[in-house]
Amino acid sequence: MTETLVPQGAVPTAQSLSTQQALNRAMRDILASDPKSLVFGEDVGKLGGVFRVTDGLQAEFGAERVIDTPLAESGILGMAAGLAMAGYRPIPEVQFDGFAYPAMNQLISQIARTNYRTRGTMPMQMVLRIPSYGGIRAPELHGESIESTLAHVPGLKVVSPSNPHQAYHLLRKAHEMPDPVMFMEPKSRYWNRGDVDFDNPGDLAGSLVAHEGEDLTIITWGAMVAKAVEVAELAAEDEVSIEVIDARWLKPLDEEGLVASVAKTGRAVVVHEAPRTAGLGAEIGQLLTERLWGRMQAPVERVTGYDVPTPAGDLEDEYIPGIDRILFGVQRSLEY
Repeated sequence: MTETLVPQGAVPTAQSLSTQQALNRAMRDILASDPKSLVFGEDVGKLGGVFRVTDGLQAEFGAERVIDTPLAESGILGMAAGLAMAGYRPIPEVQFDGFAYPAMNQLISQIARTNYRTRGTMPMQMVLRIPSYGGIRAPELHGESIESTLAHVPGLKVVSPSNPHQAYHLLRKAHEMPDPVMFMEPKSRYWNRGDVDFDNPGDLAGSLVAHEGEDLTIITWGAMVAKAVEVAELAAEDEVSIEVIDARWLKPLDEEGLVASVAKTGRAVVVHEAPRTAGLGAEIGQLLTERLWGRMQAPVERVTGYDVPTPAGDLEDEYIPGIDRILFGVQRSLEY
């Protein structure tokens, strides 16, 4: 292995971190630089969060800025709305994706609408962190995929990082936005490591080409990006060149980036963990149909979760798209 030598006294701009560590560092940097920022949620303080994403923040910044709340999601998001109205920039956490359901009234009726209804005089500047998706064999309501529910609500932005570098920089970017941002963290990827370049965030807008290819495009996000890249590498052994697009920003979608990739390859497979019906795969498929009618070589394929409640435990291995199911979707598209 070739080792990159750093001059004595110089601080390297890139570090190898897990996604959990990258998010922790992002919040630490936000809290240190912005006194109006607060982190709060269930067990985020003394415990450091269920996934230890907020580990050490309360000890460093105090219990008035990193706050343990009661087990009441409606109260957490109601508190976030009030703080944002008062000029604070809260970073609330909903402990698990499925726990967001009791707070949908606060989210849809207050947080998503206030900036619009006050003509920008009262922005809801907040980042709602949501450990999301399955892959850890958790109990009921601990492995949901609620991105299409959130993306359907006008006034909300939705983003889902797929690696540590994105986790750090997208959280910092989301914190600066005037609109509320739903930050969906793939919980099964918390412990995966990668380089985070603090000085060079790269382009954080729109989608990202995670793997270049010519024959077919896989569009996905979150934890499914790594699986899609693995599929692309396996397909390359059979001389099939697959491009993987990490959509990242699910609201607003990067329409131009998605269309450009599929215009090049002529085929598209959309992969997500959420149920098939009314999932974002349907929205993306319709977008591609509208923009590329007559130019695609096959219909848009979808490889998704099933139209059943998200299962718990070992059954999620059958529910979440795996390598074989994605490869079958690719094969169906190529057979046209």
